[in-house]
Amino acid sequence: MKYTEIESCAALKQALEAGGTLRHYAFQGIDFETCMETAMKCRFSDCIFLGGSGVEKLRDRMDDRCSVFPRFKGLPFRVFRSGLYNADSLYEGYRIGEPESYEECFDFKVYRHYLDAGKQTGDIKETLARILHDHSMNDGLDDFLRSFDEKSIVGIMGGHGLSRCDESYRKVVLVSKRLTEGGSIMVSGGGPGAMEATHLGAWMAGRSENEVDEALDILSAAPSYKDRLWLDTAFQVMKRFPMPKYVSLGVPTWLYGHEPATPFATHIAKYFDNSTREDTILTIAKGGVIYSPGSAGTMQEIFQDAVQNHYLSFGYASPMIFLDKEYWMEEMPVYRLMEHLIAKGRYNNLLLSITDSIDTVVQTIEDFRKDHEA
Repeated sequence: MKYTEIESCAALKQALEAGGTLRHYAFQGIDFETCMETAMKCRFSDCIFLGGSGVEKLRDRMDDRCSVFPRFKGLPFRVFRSGLYNADSLYEGYRIGEPESYEECFDFKVYRHYLDAGKQTGDIKETLARILHDHSMNDGLDDFLRSFDEKSIVGIMGGHGLSRCDESYRKVVLVSKRLTEGGSIMVSGGGPGAMEATHLGAWMAGRSENEVDEALDILSAAPSYKDRLWLDTAFQVMKRFPMPKYVSLGVPTWLYGHEPATPFATHIAKYFDNSTREDTILTIAKGGVIYSPGSAGTMQEIFQDAVQNHYLSFGYASPMIFLDKEYWMEEMPVYRLMEHLIAKGRYNNLLLSITDSIDTVVQTIEDFRKDHEA
């Protein structure tokens, strides 16, 4: 039986007020002290307690099918999160106008702890905490995606070093904006460069192209994520153009914690384990993946995506669209290689296309979704 997840004190109180025996519940990081008197009147059967406080007082109220995961103390992050991150939670402690305060924000504190403990560590407490944290991200991601058709999730991959002043950056922004307006939920690796452009496009959905250019002009003061005002200018754009009804999903990792996560993503699933993060992005982007110019990381994603499509791992293949003909045919001739492998029968089922046109990208994605509507 599926467990009923309790992720807030309000939901906890509602469940407890029913009284009797609570069966098949999962309590995630909940403070039972806020309603201990009511909780002590209930019994718990086959429930999961993930962290939280006051749980130890309820031991006599639990049957032997209950599982209790105690809180992890002394860590800068919550192991059992009840949802995804966003710009406010990730950059808590950052003060606009004081870029140096980045070292005081939540995201950097976790990254510093991650480095101090070791990217690869034999400390069982540390490795277990990271795994359980990433499980919380998976759970939050499932909750987020449940509201959308799976073929509406579209990924954009590309280089983290892409300048905000580059024409390719603007093109990714406009592609993402158009797709978001058409009902797509955009997902990226959640970092700078082409990833940031993805979420800026979703953020600006519903606005004019002149407003997009105004946002780009603000960002041009700090073209690279290495620039001192990279975060400040992003927050400046967010203040100038408050978020409308659209959402997007960033999936960054602390493995590359030196690259700050873009605050333009309204929902952020940040992982410790990069292999889980990489596979997650390509797995959920069932509406297709767009490849803008990138280097080693983007190459890895192309072939990983190709494997999923070749084997029809999820029942069907999704579009693989290469944006920038010269780059993918000449500078990094991956598209030529893939065409060759298809001709040789090494790959099957791939829905490949290559273009320089924003209209063509949008049409390809939208046609795929229409053709596969239930």
